Amino acid sequence: MTSSTPSSSLSRFHLQTRTVNRLRQSTGLVLFAYVTTHFLNHACGLISLDAQTAVQGPFLAFWQFPPVTVLLCGSAIIHILIALRALYGRKSLKMPLWQGAQLAFGLLLPFLIIEHIIGTRVAHEIHGTIPTYNFMMLFLWNAAPFKGFLDALALVGAWIHGCIGLHYWLRIKPAYRRLAPTLLSIAVLIPVLALLGFANAGREAAALAMQEEWIQETLLDANQPNMEAVAMTSTARQAFQYGFAGIIVLILFARGIRAHRQRQIRRIRVTYPNDTSVDVTPGMTLLEVSRQGQIPHAAVCGGRGRCSTCRVRISAGIENLALPDDSEKLVLSRVNAPPNVRLACQIRPVGDLQVSLLVSPSETTGNSSRQSQNLQGEERNVAILFADMRGFTTFSEDKLPYDVVFLLNRYFAAMGTAVEDAGGHVDKFIGDGVMALFGVKEDAAQGCRSALEAARQMARRLNEINIELDNDLKEPLRIGIGIHTGPVVIGEMGHGTAISLTAIGDAVNTASRLEAMTKEQGVQLIVSDDVCSYAEVDLSGYPTNTVEVRGRKDPIVVRMVSDAYSLPSIVDIRSDPGAKNHNKNKTVKEPA
Repeated sequence: MTSSTPSSSLSRFHLQTRTVNRLRQSTGLVLFAYVTTHFLNHACGLISLDAQTAVQGPFLAFWQFPPVTVLLCGSAIIHILIALRALYGRKSLKMPLWQGAQLAFGLLLPFLIIEHIIGTRVAHEIHGTIPTYNFMMLFLWNAAPFKGFLDALALVGAWIHGCIGLHYWLRIKPAYRRLAPTLLSIAVLIPVLALLGFANAGREAAALAMQEEWIQETLLDANQPNMEAVAMTSTARQAFQYGFAGIIVLILFARGIRAHRQRQIRRIRVTYPNDTSVDVTPGMTLLEVSRQGQIPHAAVCGGRGRCSTCRVRISAGIENLALPDDSEKLVLSRVNAPPNVRLACQIRPVGDLQVSLLVSPSETTGNSSRQSQNLQGEERNVAILFADMRGFTTFSEDKLPYDVVFLLNRYFAAMGTAVEDAGGHVDKFIGDGVMALFGVKEDAAQGCRSALEAARQMARRLNEINIELDNDLKEPLRIGIGIHTGPVVIGEMGHGTAISLTAIGDAVNTASRLEAMTKEQGVQLIVSDDVCSYAEVDLSGYPTNTVEVRGRKDPIVVRMVSDAYSLPSIVDIRSDPGAKNHNKNKTVKEPA
């Protein structure tokens, strides 16, 4: 006889959870479509009661089509069962406000909507009642206005419940941020129009109810149920509501018994940074552990394994976790997570654990995707540009500090604008130097073209500064620029408010060395041939040298450009900059 291991049991649980999430999503979409058609039908009341009745025909024909009816009823039953399962399955009822609201609506809706279902659909199937809009408006606005209020409340509650679910499902989609304002307008507009249409049709029905003939015709068309049928539907409604309430009470009672038993079970300890720890019973997800311990923990998707913002680094105790299932692997692979990084919403520790949170709890949806890509670091081929002002120390010796600050700010603004206009990212200002990255969001070819255009624009803007400040400068400002490309690791590095996106790697060091060599070679720009190849730029008109760079085993081929402004513009980036003027290759060693 074999017994299942904790790892295999948790793997089966992951499979069940993934299946439940898919069922929740698919059944929720079916029910949301049903509520949407109801609202659109109600909104036709803004035109007239007859318009509501005319549109009701196609809607009823669709939803009463037997296969669609089975799908709708099955979705409703499954969705309610999932809500009950969630109520029992959660180890802790501490959750974000939106999740609590969604769960509360999910449990309250059956109480509100059951009377509408029994009074329309069930009454139609058993007693042949036809729930025409004329009949419903006559009944709800004259005989039972409070029931009309409850029906409207039920539909609005169902709409809010569905919108919350859709929002937290779609919010991690790349296009959602762009579409969110439009979708929010639609989400608000549809129920408002529906309620206004419901009210307008109700007032029209109240006016028509003054005519006895209209009342008799409406009751005849609806095949008005007799008192016995009305009493039967009322009994059925009460039985369902009492039964559903009883199920909820039983679930809460079962939760209490389970909590009492778990207090007798061996507890495990989850330790966070700064020696903060939470003692819990096995079975909770790490995200639930954080919430129970009141430790802020990011989870953009609500802890359903649809994003990576809840991920943590396991410092100790990884053997107490099941291996990641396919869905968790897929999410982790998208952020190139190492083996000791896991999703807190998907792991259930069975022993002590030591973890570190990798995403700030204050991260928003908008920047969570950026953090997902950058916090761990990502290897990319980019172009790196270093630029440094020549003779700045000598220049600043006879200047007032305020004059030096003014000039530096003017210089940084010009160089930063040149980089950004060319599509680059200013990594940092170092003294009187600049480091910039190109191709962070594009491919290496475009990054190299942008870096060359930035160098060209930097030279142009420096000339403009020299003309503008001619009376304040003993001699024109000069600049040296080095550009190289290669694989680097890009990530957000630093501490506190000093965190920024930067790059590290041999290519960064090489670009810095090339910039330093411009001073020795007496040129404004040194660019590696690798940059020219990626950019597909013909710089054959500029001298070619082979240089040895400190820290590199092999020399690299570079182009020496006396004036970076003579480079072809990004518009004509593939054109020949001028007559070919090859200098004989020579080897230049960088000074130690």
